[in-house]
Amino acid sequence: MNEKDLIYDWNSINWELKRDETKHPHEIWFDDETLRDGLQSPSARNPTIEQKIELLTYMEKLGVQKVDLGLPGAGKFHVEHIDAMLKHIVDNDYKIRPGTAVRTLISDIEPLIDLQAKYEIPIQASAFLGTSPIRQYSEAWTIEKLISTMEKAVGFAIDNDIPVMFVTEDTTRSRPEDIKQIYTRAMELGADRLCVCDTCGHVTPNGTKQLLNFIQNEVIPDAGFRRNQIEINWHGHQDRGLGIANNLAAVEAGADVIHGTALGVGERAGNAPLDQTLVNLSLMGIIENDLTLLNEYMNKAHEYIEVALPRNYPVFGEDAFETGTGVHASAVIKAMKKGDHWLADRVYSGVPAQDFGLKQIIRIGHMSGKSNIIWWLEKNNYKPNEDLVAHLFDIAKSKRKLMTDEEVVSVVENYIKN
Repeated sequence: MNEKDLIYDWNSINWELKRDETKHPHEIWFDDETLRDGLQSPSARNPTIEQKIELLTYMEKLGVQKVDLGLPGAGKFHVEHIDAMLKHIVDNDYKIRPGTAVRTLISDIEPLIDLQAKYEIPIQASAFLGTSPIRQYSEAWTIEKLISTMEKAVGFAIDNDIPVMFVTEDTTRSRPEDIKQIYTRAMELGADRLCVCDTCGHVTPNGTKQLLNFIQNEVIPDAGFRRNQIEINWHGHQDRGLGIANNLAAVEAGADVIHGTALGVGERAGNAPLDQTLVNLSLMGIIENDLTLLNEYMNKAHEYIEVALPRNYPVFGEDAFETGTGVHASAVIKAMKKGDHWLADRVYSGVPAQDFGLKQIIRIGHMSGKSNIIWWLEKNNYKPNEDLVAHLFDIAKSKRKLMTDEEVVSVVENYIKN
């Protein structure tokens, strides 16, 4: 049976990704901000160097192309962690491209000169500066002052052969004329990477597309550059819960690099979740990364950073592929009995569990049918005789929650003994 005969995909109606690769510096890439912007979460724990290296290793195995290793301007402790991760990248010949966030201050950029010389690999300086009117008003800044500040920092980095990504904070609430003026000057100085930020989680998917179209169709060409000379990065936040939707909109609009963090960890409501972005782009056929280790990465991030992983979190929460409902479980079980894991993964799920290192799980509870019980017993090497099934069915109906495996085993063992 052909997949298209079983699933009618309305998502594909009148949709296609129109991306002319000759107009971009490279294919769609991802920048994992977990170890920098993610750690700015009020509830985040800063992992040990060893734990950060383990998380970095997952990024490499998942095919993530860029990583933000931290903020050297935050002090010696942070520089030591960045140094250790750079050593690991070089010693293990990783493909992932390292960078760090820096304020538009020469003192923030100086450590990168030594680190780049030490490891002989490019280290991107992600130099950020707020540009929105509300930020300018609060700080008593003018656009002239912002440009002057940017010129000193970006010029210093370029003069010292540090690759620069110029980051405008709060781009999604900034005036078009200010965006154009400061990006133009940054490109003239040699910054060939621009980062468009939804710092406060303000923008909608339509706003994302409008802003990126403005930068691609007006700002870059009017500055005298070709589109494929400039890498456009998109960096989103979750304040309105639109981080993933905006990431997808950014891809459709032509962004070259999409930023995100593990489980959406980050300031306030968090950053756009990189994990769910990867899942969706994979299901849409836009990327071909092997994401079978993504579940392991999310659980390690949950453990090491102490970022929440709710049971009902999409794909990676404990409840994502579990069911105790009779009708749902019955359909999944019938597919499993056909020996068709492809079918079992999709008959009651919009996400195929196996693609992300997971599997469908049948549970027993107050909404279960006898098929749940028979399946569970067989899978756990118990003979599902009629009396045992009826006994377990009656007990399950009296419960207010799904039974744990330990609870079911206890009921079954007590029944067998008696």
